[in-house]
Amino acid sequence: MTDVLVIGSINADVTFRSAHFAAPGETVVAEQITHATGGKGANQAVAVARAGAAARLVGAVGEDPAGRTQVEALAAEGVDTDAITVSGVAPTGTAFVVVVSSGENSIVVGRGANATLDPERVRAEVSTTTASVLLLSSEAGEAIVDAAAGAAADAGTPRVVVNNGPWLPLAPRSLAVADPLVVNEHEARHACPEAAELSGTDLADAVRHAHGSRSVVVTHGSDGVALSGDLTRWFDAVPASVVADTTGAGDAFVGTLAAALARGTTLEQAVRLGQEAGARAVSRHGAR
Repeated sequence: MTDVLVIGSINADVTFRSAHFAAPGETVVAEQITHATGGKGANQAVAVARAGAAARLVGAVGEDPAGRTQVEALAAEGVDTDAITVSGVAPTGTAFVVVVSSGENSIVVGRGANATLDPERVRAEVSTTTASVLLLSSEAGEAIVDAAAGAAADAGTPRVVVNNGPWLPLAPRSLAVADPLVVNEHEARHACPEAAELSGTDLADAVRHAHGSRSVVVTHGSDGVALSGDLTRWFDAVPASVVADTTGAGDAFVGTLAAALARGTTLEQAVRLGQEAGARAVSRHGAR
């Protein structure tokens, strides 16, 4: 049985740790290079599983050692990998991550096999799932998110969580079915340029009214989280013991939130649990 059906990207992460980000034209020597598992969809599916819910991931990898490593790592975390396809025409997606001494990061993603995911297959997965929560992230691509959200609306999926980061111009129906639509403050301002000067719950309210989402969650990093829905509320941040690496903190937040909703918690409780997971995530290196 699946509690949360996750549709999203699977990447091999290559992380460079350096003192600072390179300026245009500047070469910076990395102090350390690491190779690890990643991808927003895969990270979120692992977060769901670690939070105690049954996760099934729909995604794609290449027919290469990196792809096998990603699938094996997901299976070891208890994620159902039967819906992951293997592409013979594209390599496994790769993310190049730069982490500086403050813990902040910069990421460039090569989609690779993620771009081969078939919208029709995604629609079929969503139409037949018994999961109570569908979790979508925009790194999978606009066509995939729209296909999945549309199928969920048709099938009456109880809850659809849409993490539209990076912000994509998704179909109005995809944004309307989101409960919640999860974005960070920068993505929220892309979503609602007329609200560029707003912050906190005012910004979350503006995004919800602009796109008709059932609820909106806007993360503000170390400041906190704003919720706009049946209840509008600001959540102060959960302090992290140390900030070692912010990579994957948003995925930990979203995956834990989705798992909590699948267990029947309120959205307010799910946000707080997601914050606690994000705070733990930033205290450790790597996307998971």
